[in-house]
Amino acid sequence: MPTGSTEADHAPDQDPAALKRHRALFRAVARRRNPRLRRTDITVTDERVVKRAVKAAALGNAMEWFDFGIYSYLAVTIGKVFFPGGSDTTSLLSSFATFAVAFLVRPLGGAYFGPLGDRVGRKKVLALTMIMMAAGTFCIGLIPSHATIGFWSPVLLIAFRLIQGFSTGGEYGGASTFIAEYAPDKKRGYFGSFLELGTLIGYTGAAGIVLVLNTALGDDAMLAWGWRLPFLIAGPLGLVGLYLRIRLDETPAFQKFEAARTHSATGSLVEAEAEFSHLSENTPKKKLGEIFAQQWPTLILCIALVGAYNITDYMLLSYMPTYLTDTLHYQESHGLLILLGTMVALMCVISTVGRLNDRYGRKPLLMAGMLGFFLLAIPAFLLVKQGSLVAVCLGMALLGLSLVCLLGTMSAALPALFPTHVRYGSLSIGYNVAVSLFGGTTPLVITALMDAFGKNVMVPAYYTMGAALVGVVAVACMKETAQQPLEGSPPSVATKEEAVELITAQTTEPRF
Repeated sequence: MPTGSTEADHAPDQDPAALKRHRALFRAVARRRNPRLRRTDITVTDERVVKRAVKAAALGNAMEWFDFGIYSYLAVTIGKVFFPGGSDTTSLLSSFATFAVAFLVRPLGGAYFGPLGDRVGRKKVLALTMIMMAAGTFCIGLIPSHATIGFWSPVLLIAFRLIQGFSTGGEYGGASTFIAEYAPDKKRGYFGSFLELGTLIGYTGAAGIVLVLNTALGDDAMLAWGWRLPFLIAGPLGLVGLYLRIRLDETPAFQKFEAARTHSATGSLVEAEAEFSHLSENTPKKKLGEIFAQQWPTLILCIALVGAYNITDYMLLSYMPTYLTDTLHYQESHGLLILLGTMVALMCVISTVGRLNDRYGRKPLLMAGMLGFFLLAIPAFLLVKQGSLVAVCLGMALLGLSLVCLLGTMSAALPALFPTHVRYGSLSIGYNVAVSLFGGTTPLVITALMDAFGKNVMVPAYYTMGAALVGVVAVACMKETAQQPLEGSPPSVATKEEAVELITAQTTEPRF
């Protein structure tokens, strides 16, 4: 535009409506060329509301991993109840295959619930996934055994596992998006770390309940009916999580996005139409098309990050009790006790990791975790292989230290990869494709590889190292997002003073 030109120089004067539209577009273009913040552009968070949102999202995540943790820790028992024929290895493989089945439909759940959450809001979809997840887990506890109804017993188990998998396809992407959009920019890592604290609480609760039941009931009672109790607990827990979630408001970022989209659709603000006109047609099919057409490079990065992260996560938190019991012939209660101690230690430091990645960046913490698994997997498993309590605990500590760097950082790093209008959908698809291909199959793949290589106890270490190497490359390729606004969302601060500082800081910047 030539120097000294004004709105009127370029505006049609024959049509008042066109003139009004042109002036609004002129202002929108000018603001994009000179993007000065206004007070209304900045979200000032209420810490009490943020904490309530984090609590509700984290409880849902705890519920998800409680469900999957129960199945992992009861894998040997479930194999005997539902797949009694054949050798112990065949029974265990069948149990882990059913465990993996739920992950095969998670991308379908992500493809459905993710775009739905971008259309109707994060809150409604997270309430729906909570109901489905709790119902699927509760129903598993009601299935008659193979000895009672034969073939239909494993069929029902698979059916309810599919319901679990489909519903959880929308859980992590929505929960991490929910927390990321509520949290202030400078504390997103800290608040995001509580989502993975929920993961550890879910796993710890599942391991603790299974340990108590194994100790109190014994093998025969557990095989007869005791295994059902942890699954039945999921019903009441799901109702508590649903109550917490329906009491929350929608995230501030989504509310502002929805307000702008509403103005665009009604034409009441032409300026908003200029900014968001590409979002007016928002059907699920077009949402998916937009995600795959425009976000595919970031989707690939997300899949690589999550794949590496989930292999290491499931190896330690899901597979390790079976490894200690079935491969190293530890008593089941001893293996669970060691894992419980490891998870409690991780819970004590995970929020500190969240603060560290807010201060020093997401990439340094993620890289430390990936390199930790790559360099320490073999020493850790050699220690575990020694069999003594001290050696096993030291090996688990090495693996846990690497994992907590990922746990405390990933939930803040992943939502920041995508813009607001496709964040839930993109993250749900990328996350669940990776979990389906790599995370949920980890116990099955490791068990099968160990059987194929003559019970080589170092197979889990080699598999973990391969995943970590992929993770190192992925972390190197990602952008640093710490202390920055989410793409497509306004800045979010904890106090009014911070908002004033942001606006005041602009006065020293040159204008275009």
